[in-house]
Amino acid sequence: MPIQRVLTKGRVPVKIYTDEVDPEALRQLYNLAQLPFIHSHVAAMPDVHAGIGATVGSVIPTRAAIIPAAVGVDIGCGMNAVRLSCVASELPDNLRAIRDAIEVAVPCGKAMHSKVVEDGSTLRALSERLEPIVERHPRIMQKRHTFARMWSKQLGTLGSGNHFIELCVDEDQRVWIMLHSGSRGVGNLIGSYFMALARKDMGSLVGRLPDANLAYLEEGTRYFDDYVNAVSWAQDYALANRRQMLRLVSAAIRPHLPEFTVTGEAIECHHNYVARETHFGKSVYVTRKGAIRAGTGEWGIIPGSMGAKSYIVRGKGNPQSFESCAHGAGRRMSRGDARRRFSTADLVAQTQGVECRKDSGVVDEAPGAYKDIDRVMEQQHDLVEIIHTLRQVVCVKG
Repeated sequence: MPIQRVLTKGRVPVKIYTDEVDPEALRQLYNLAQLPFIHSHVAAMPDVHAGIGATVGSVIPTRAAIIPAAVGVDIGCGMNAVRLSCVASELPDNLRAIRDAIEVAVPCGKAMHSKVVEDGSTLRALSERLEPIVERHPRIMQKRHTFARMWSKQLGTLGSGNHFIELCVDEDQRVWIMLHSGSRGVGNLIGSYFMALARKDMGSLVGRLPDANLAYLEEGTRYFDDYVNAVSWAQDYALANRRQMLRLVSAAIRPHLPEFTVTGEAIECHHNYVARETHFGKSVYVTRKGAIRAGTGEWGIIPGSMGAKSYIVRGKGNPQSFESCAHGAGRRMSRGDARRRFSTADLVAQTQGVECRKDSGVVDEAPGAYKDIDRVMEQQHDLVEIIHTLRQVVCVKG
């Protein structure tokens, strides 16, 4: 479907790929459109919903400035997926042992590994890049020893909230490993630090913004390059984290399946990040907050909620979306609303056929708390082509 709605009262238009937008998300989109450095327009994806300052499911092109809160604190959050050579009929009838094995291999929530599990070369490269960032901004390390231990031992860990590890089956009955995670605690520290620094650096000018959370760093000012370097590091850390989890999950499930291989390259995509790109003839910074890049022929992953379908897609390079698409189903209610609305019985009913947690601790992740993923996919037909449709059979939540 084409663009469904256009907001025209700001400095630039907001082009929205859905007719289902809550009032708070509309207010945030309008606020973004007031900023003087937005290039061309703001694009809002079909999964759009309110976030902190900037709307989740938005694509924000900026000239010579970046809004740290638009990138957010889970810098580099995204998806990885690989297809295996085994098929659904080779899965055991009872999948609980597979879920247990994954939960043992990959720490969830706030947990971390007792020792570093990442290979030495990746760890050294990350450490060498992090050192000058921390030297220039020692206050990032709010608790120096905790920080130093945390980032290295959290490589290969899941986190909590909407992060997950899944085994899925596609339309050809092939088994996939798919996972969703980000830059963990270290990314949160970096994001929070620079969000506060942007507000402080702007001083009284923050009061002129439509929302203080839209405080920005301008190219050429004192902290801009430092932020770009720190964000780049966190995005690479998040990718390394997901790659390590894929290795750990693959090893964990091997004893429970016939011998298998990974077929093809892993599909990898960030959906909370910033990148330098060229759009409508200008080199700009593109912040995708809950959106993935969908350039012509580029592979992407669009997950539904647990118990719903997910999609492997190929981008169509639509210029009006800045070559972007939705990052998932998108929440239709807050976590608090979901906990008030749904019971554990509702969660059990909505996740029937999926081996996953079905307790009060994950009620806010019930499929009913999210938008209809099929509707989201219908609304972005102009943005991506569906290549594979996946259904979850095992889901591990933090």
